[in-house]
Amino acid sequence: MAERVLIIGLDCAPPELVFNRWLGDLKNLGHLMEWGIYGELESTIPPITVPAWASMMTGKSPGTLGCYGFRHRDNYSYDGMVFANSQHVKEETVWDILSRERKRSVVIGVPQTYPPKPLNGCLITSFLTPDTTCQYTYPPELREEVEALVGGYLLDVENFRTDEKDRLLRQIHEMTERRFRVTGHLMTTQPWDFFIVVEIGLDRIHHGFWKFFDEGHRKYQPGSKYEDVVKDYYLFLDRQVGEMFSLVGKDTAVMVVSDHGAKGMEGGVCINEWLMEKGYLTLEERPKEMVPFSKVRVDWDRTIAWGEGGYHCRLFLNVKGREPRGTIEGSQYQEVRDRLKRELEGLTDDKGNHMETRVFKPEEIYPVVNGIAPDLIVYFGDLRWRSVGSVGIGSIYTFENDTGPDEANHSQHGIFIMGAPGMKARGKVEGLHVMDVAPTVLNLLGLRIPGDMEGKVIAA
Repeated sequence: MAERVLIIGLDCAPPELVFNRWLGDLKNLGHLMEWGIYGELESTIPPITVPAWASMMTGKSPGTLGCYGFRHRDNYSYDGMVFANSQHVKEETVWDILSRERKRSVVIGVPQTYPPKPLNGCLITSFLTPDTTCQYTYPPELREEVEALVGGYLLDVENFRTDEKDRLLRQIHEMTERRFRVTGHLMTTQPWDFFIVVEIGLDRIHHGFWKFFDEGHRKYQPGSKYEDVVKDYYLFLDRQVGEMFSLVGKDTAVMVVSDHGAKGMEGGVCINEWLMEKGYLTLEERPKEMVPFSKVRVDWDRTIAWGEGGYHCRLFLNVKGREPRGTIEGSQYQEVRDRLKRELEGLTDDKGNHMETRVFKPEEIYPVVNGIAPDLIVYFGDLRWRSVGSVGIGSIYTFENDTGPDEANHSQHGIFIMGAPGMKARGKVEGLHVMDVAPTVLNLLGLRIPGDMEGKVIAA
């Protein structure tokens, strides 16, 4: 049992870089790996910041949470997408449970915490907060303390999908330095039993600079002045992590986790272009240039399916009695869905090679399906390709992202490293899942684990 638990969240950290390529240079993370246990941490399906962090902090699947991505389908209308925030997290988080047990938490940067909800402790919301003019702390007066400390808190960088690489790199480092300065301050001035900080900078630097160091990337640029910036940022993070380690004693259990990993992006599959080509989607008028799907006029009376863009694809069917102008009879639903699944799994890339696309039915991967789930969840090329929702591109394949330059996609496995009081070093362990983190925290603090948590305890 531990007196306290500290979690350092590195959004998007992949095991391939932390456990292999740069391990020898990451002295502090390497020390924690030698002291305790480590392993690949399987993410949710889909492996996206929302819902992965909420699953990690509740111990429950996206199906239970009823949340399947940043943009959340609130109703069965054709324009019912909203951004998922803290109000969409109905299940208890770790700090909700700890508050009830009269234990104090400090929460910094965890996605889906805006708008901030009360807790026994303090909270700073994440990059999903509109901006710092909003109330982004609990209690509200903490905001003044944070601003006085760093002279302007940075929730995120401005437009990480950009060709302004020097500006982006400078801003990522500045954001991270300020976040960890606030972290150190709260670690030493606030009483706490549970402390978690999530840094989004790693995600941003992957999306902005991946092609400069990955020799296997389609757009690799050898000899670029940006070739070492991702590694240098890892070293910068490792030093920040080391400073956090120095602020806790041997009575504190420490975890370093990520919500998912990252991999180089081959290109994009224009899902709605493909659906139009196959006769599943009909527009009243085809655009002459690229436009977001939300801006086109769809002939819903002649449409069977449409798709959303992103690091994965969410495919929705137009079902009679469910959507306003549905075309698929309820009795034909499974047949149509199975046909789409087969055709998507058979996709080839721009060179005619089988893409190894994976297609999931929500009811087959979640114990329960709450809210409005996609009819199909699609990993193009097993996440080597992103989904492009825009239309008017004129091709099924694209190598220019419709939302700005981005050469990395998410991958299914992140990282988990843990050291705890009295723990024997066991090296690499297998079979870890993001939902295991919440019950593990409660177990380390000697608390009862709710019976409805879907994750399991990771033994210390």
